[in-house]
Amino acid sequence: MTTEVDRTGTGPLLLGVRHHGPGSARAVRAALDAARPRAVLIEGPPEADALIPLAADEHMRPPVALLAHAVDEPGRSAFWPLAEFSPEWVAIRWALDHGVPARFIDLPATHTLAWEKEEPAEEAPSEESSSEEAPSEGAPAEAEPAEAEPPDEEPSDVRIDPLAVLADAAGYDDAERWWEDVVEHRGVGAEDPLAPFAVLAEAMMALREVYGSGGHDRDLVREAYMRLQIRAAQKEFGDEVAVVCGAWHVPALSERITVAADRARLKGLPKVKADMTWVPWTNRRLARASGYGAGIDSPGWYGHLFRAMDRPVERWLTKVAGLLRAEDRIVSSAHVIEAVRLAETLAVMRGRPLPGLGETTDAVRAVMCDGSDVPLALVHDRLVVGDALGEVPPDAPAVPLQRDLDRTQRRLRLKPEALERELELDLRKETDAARSRLLHRLRLLGVPWGEPVASRGSTGTFRETWRLRWEPELSVRIAEAGVWGTTVLAAAIAKSEADAVGAQALAEVTALAERCLLAELPDALPTVMRVLADRAALDTDVGHLAQALPALVRSLRYGDVRGTDTGALAEVAAGLAERIFVGLPPACAGLDADAAEEIRRHVDAVHGAVGLLGDAPAPGHGDLRARWRAVLKVLSVRDTVPGVIRGRAVRLLLDEGELEPDEAARLMGLVLSPGTPPGDAAAWIEGFVGGGSGGGMLLVHDERLLGLVDAWLTGVPAEAFTDVLPLLRRTFSAYEPGVRRTLGELVRRGPGQRGGTAATGVGVPGFAAELDQERAAAVLPVVRLLLGLETDDVELVGVAR
Repeated sequence: MTTEVDRTGTGPLLLGVRHHGPGSARAVRAALDAARPRAVLIEGPPEADALIPLAADEHMRPPVALLAHAVDEPGRSAFWPLAEFSPEWVAIRWALDHGVPARFIDLPATHTLAWEKEEPAEEAPSEESSSEEAPSEGAPAEAEPAEAEPPDEEPSDVRIDPLAVLADAAGYDDAERWWEDVVEHRGVGAEDPLAPFAVLAEAMMALREVYGSGGHDRDLVREAYMRLQIRAAQKEFGDEVAVVCGAWHVPALSERITVAADRARLKGLPKVKADMTWVPWTNRRLARASGYGAGIDSPGWYGHLFRAMDRPVERWLTKVAGLLRAEDRIVSSAHVIEAVRLAETLAVMRGRPLPGLGETTDAVRAVMCDGSDVPLALVHDRLVVGDALGEVPPDAPAVPLQRDLDRTQRRLRLKPEALERELELDLRKETDAARSRLLHRLRLLGVPWGEPVASRGSTGTFRETWRLRWEPELSVRIAEAGVWGTTVLAAAIAKSEADAVGAQALAEVTALAERCLLAELPDALPTVMRVLADRAALDTDVGHLAQALPALVRSLRYGDVRGTDTGALAEVAAGLAERIFVGLPPACAGLDADAAEEIRRHVDAVHGAVGLLGDAPAPGHGDLRARWRAVLKVLSVRDTVPGVIRGRAVRLLLDEGELEPDEAARLMGLVLSPGTPPGDAAAWIEGFVGGGSGGGMLLVHDERLLGLVDAWLTGVPAEAFTDVLPLLRRTFSAYEPGVRRTLGELVRRGPGQRGGTAATGVGVPGFAAELDQERAAAVLPVVRLLLGLETDDVELVGVAR
């Protein structure tokens, strides 16, 4: 292949750049100021030409990205991110500021998206493999095909990184450091602003003579389309046209290839209908570590280099000092001065023209962080990468669902932010309740802007805590969800109904019902409840029913807090509970250890659910709590039920006051008798005092039970002890350290010396044998205050209980 870069002043001005390179951006601005072209052509999807004027809007704040998505498949999308230091962004702004037409000339997105659909296994070029190419770049407006054949050329299958090759030739082992030295740290030549582009084009031409397309086969198609667009612009504006593109493409765009050959290469390209818009982007998405390789590891640092033309190192280290001071680290002006000196010294020792990110980072670590990488990680996160989130004008094209979300966000004063933050909501306040509804509805739509987390300091159902973080990919999720409706509410209702019909398991439907209540979607509940009732009627697996019941009962509580009518939900929950009551005892027979443990967890969950369900009974279903206690009594004495379940049933009955302590001690004594296999006895103990149910405190306060366990354990035969020990160890290791210490102390004292009921009759230390009326009465004013009572009719028995 013979190519020649035009240096004669005729033909288009080809400005080869590195995408997201501040040095390239400054050089582009200087070259455009010097050349004053009549039109600026930019590598990018031509469908976005109508969006270019929005770049001058006062509400536009980079980083932003052009988003293209297939109309029929919104999930099929591509991004073209731009930062303030991107050469393409600088070219766009220069053209708008000077009243010069600006156009995108890369292959249309309509072909790019179709290409990805037909060849999903082949990835589009990314900056991870070609440092001067933006990932997802690729594919703009269609050209008219001709009958001529494309040139006879075999694309290379070796994918190369041009910058890495040039860096290696210059003796660098790091392409980023080489680029900083030769481009980012040099000033724009005042005498000849076009000189940097000529040198870079010559280097790329040499590489392409050796490597051909460099393994980027699609580049040949893209370059053919760009050549056609350049020719069309030349017909309209003459040769006074500037082209801003990846440096890798410059030799190909200056190559002399016939129009017929270029059109032939474009013949038969697949296509889909595509829409485009601007979306906010983030610095973290400009970094490779985010999973989207845009070619730079340090967007915050590059943004600083672009803005700080004068004394960038001094300004950067001053900024670092300010951040560390804000985190209460002692950093003085002297630290900044010493860090600057150290960075400059390191640059000289390493043969660099100016200190780069590596030198400044080493200086910060040594001078400001006392050699620690902990504060240095904060500097990297906040400054080197940064939390910048771009903004786009409100009148930018968007799907109706996105516009409704934008309006709702403004109304609720819930602005998207790139930095992760926690949001505390009090559902008793209308604004907070509306925020909660919005976040829950978005989660139903598959837009996880917020993630629910445990609330600190409150366990009330009126309190919610969310962890919020806006990611650019959520714009694609919103476009995908647009098929369900034009508003967040309508889309959430439609998708919930569809999810209910398509759910495979009963637990999925109950979880969906819970989420519908949280999102306050009463219009979706009839469909969800009908599906739930049908699935519950057909499902005979007690485990599935037990999994489904807790979510339904929680939904009743949520509905109560949000003022939602949950009558139908209560009816289904009560029916589900009755089926569990009937099916649970037979389901507990003949279980192995793993299955028994699973049923034990289901028993715990159902017990808690029935306790809550009893507060809102469904008409016609009687006293569910009493019926559940009857089921527990059956489980506690049936020999065919595994020991872990029998022990848990006894414990739950004891906690409910349905079983006297003497009877519980008798049942424990029976199971710990010599006639019971040690393994079964250990499983019973696991069910009775294990599972994180407060069993440790029960043993501390009731020494009769502790004495039974102690006596049984000391009597276990040596040959069975090794089988019993792992189960007991698992049971007691779940206790709090303080509880374990107390139990150990009580066992160490031995029978008759523990101060317990069995020994002395005076109870456990700290607990009297009878209620102290005078001390109990002292707490009555506090109890009245907590309960909001104005009278003194608080029963002392209730307080003691």
